[in-house]
Amino acid sequence: MALDQFSDVVQRCQALSADKYSTEDHDVFMTAGHACIKAGNGAQVLSIVLDDKNQDIVRCMGWNLLPPLVQVLLKKEDKNLHQCLAIFNHLLEVGRPKELLIGLLEQLEQEEPVAIAESLNLLLKPLQKVLLRLGSRKASSLGMALSSALDQVAKLPVPHTKEQEEDDVFSLCRCCADLTVFVRPFVQEAKENSFLSNGEQNESLSGKKTLAVPDGVLLDQEELRVELLKFCMSTLSRPLLEVQLRDSDTLAVSPLRNFAREIVNNLNAVGESVPGLVYQPLFKRKKVVGFLEEEVRYPKESLASLAHLVFVHHLAADTFPCVFHPVFCLRCNMEHVSLLLSRTEESRIQKGLELYEKSLVRVEDGSLPADLLEIKTFRTVPQSLTKVMTLCPRHDLRTKGLKVFQLSINKFDVEAKYHFFKFMLKTSNHSGVEGYIIKNIRDQIDVALGPGNGNSWFEGIHLLPLLRLVFSLPDGPETDLLQYLDRVMESLNLLRYLVIRDKVTENKTGIWTELYKIEDGFMKPLRVGINMSRAHYKRELSNTTEKKAKAASVISVSVGDEKLPNMSSESQIQALHSALHTFDMMESVLVRTEELTHVKAEI
Repeated sequence: MALDQFSDVVQRCQALSADKYSTEDHDVFMTAGHACIKAGNGAQVLSIVLDDKNQDIVRCMGWNLLPPLVQVLLKKEDKNLHQCLAIFNHLLEVGRPKELLIGLLEQLEQEEPVAIAESLNLLLKPLQKVLLRLGSRKASSLGMALSSALDQVAKLPVPHTKEQEEDDVFSLCRCCADLTVFVRPFVQEAKENSFLSNGEQNESLSGKKTLAVPDGVLLDQEELRVELLKFCMSTLSRPLLEVQLRDSDTLAVSPLRNFAREIVNNLNAVGESVPGLVYQPLFKRKKVVGFLEEEVRYPKESLASLAHLVFVHHLAADTFPCVFHPVFCLRCNMEHVSLLLSRTEESRIQKGLELYEKSLVRVEDGSLPADLLEIKTFRTVPQSLTKVMTLCPRHDLRTKGLKVFQLSINKFDVEAKYHFFKFMLKTSNHSGVEGYIIKNIRDQIDVALGPGNGNSWFEGIHLLPLLRLVFSLPDGPETDLLQYLDRVMESLNLLRYLVIRDKVTENKTGIWTELYKIEDGFMKPLRVGINMSRAHYKRELSNTTEKKAKAASVISVSVGDEKLPNMSSESQIQALHSALHTFDMMESVLVRTEELTHVKAEI
């Protein structure tokens, strides 16, 4: 029945011109054709499609047969597979390219990883063939195809281990390889167009006779270049920013690394300078009139990904001039680092840390001047690092963050360190980070007090404002000492160090003239705070012990205004004892420091 309907509509349309085909003719051709292919009548349909008398019909309506044909080709087991493949290939040869493009893109849409990979593997080459048939006016169609393909690739999970990439368990490597092959002829075309245009411009400048390139052709060439640029930028963001590339020592053949290298090479091929892209934050790009605004044409996240590929994985490193100073490179990359570290995705955080570390290691220790701190990114990056070190769920990233944080401190000169420490004490709002900064301050003072190492920033009048920031309690005697434990203990250790290391008669740090202020503003309020906290926790311990005696069950206890998590009475008692021990330890250090100050002051 379906075969008869298909034959009838084809015979009826043979006598008509394409513009006379009715809507009913289109509907019957599609419905009957689908039914024939699904019923296994591929041989009969192939005969009709190949008939010379039916080529106008096939050219006009043939693309409607794509859905059932693609389904058969994807299954690969149908008895009519060879006939359906022949029909499919013939449609690609004679069908209208724009209708074929739409039909193929509709079939590209899948949801499951295996189906996505199979669909891309089957359809990208036909899509390439159809696009090449469009000639010079294919840029927008290519952009649509690339966008659809990347949307599919974005649905695939990324491999997290070497073994997953080797086995390509999620098919991402295969799809990236297919994309590389798909885009290659279009990149080559754009490269040749660019070469010809540049050659004609050079000949014109030299006074030689040249053939004029029509404005329309130049416009088509630029549109093609822009669509390819958009593709490269999209892949830099996803999937390349989400995957961890492995070097050749770890994985001899890395499909994802090869894909990344191909994308970077494509950027060069379409006329984009990789150094210019990486250093865009400091280079003033010329304003480009036309298709895309600069922020759309050059997405910041994609540029950050490119910088990571260049500086961490050394892709396209040979294109970078050697004249760029490491500090200049650092300044440019700080924009990229700031962006990556401000994200919440762990893949971006990791790449931000790696890029920052690679940018810093090339800089000489103690060489970064203080005026760099006036640049916004030199303030935002440490703040982002603070969040990584304290909030990131992954322990390895927190550890890496601390390592890079210290590395960044080491690169500042003495004045820059001083101002950086002040900035962090005022803005970090985290006891652990503040304690770490105070420890660094002690190290710098120790260097300054060494023989022949004196400097004006960690001695005397400049040091005092910094010490006043250190020797303070955020909320006076009511400060939550457990919350601020790290800061308080490092402050006490610094104070003890200063009164031991700096003689009263020398007073290089100014600690002895400042000591009365420290006693009134820090030590006395701290002692009151310790006594208040100890009394409060003793009371809670007594109450908890009484509750345990009455009923051995899960209880809830409030400390201050906050309710602690439900836990057994034994665990709660243990936590309260631990807090009391902390107050004893803090008081012990405070007492020892007070003794030292009194003894030295009397000498």
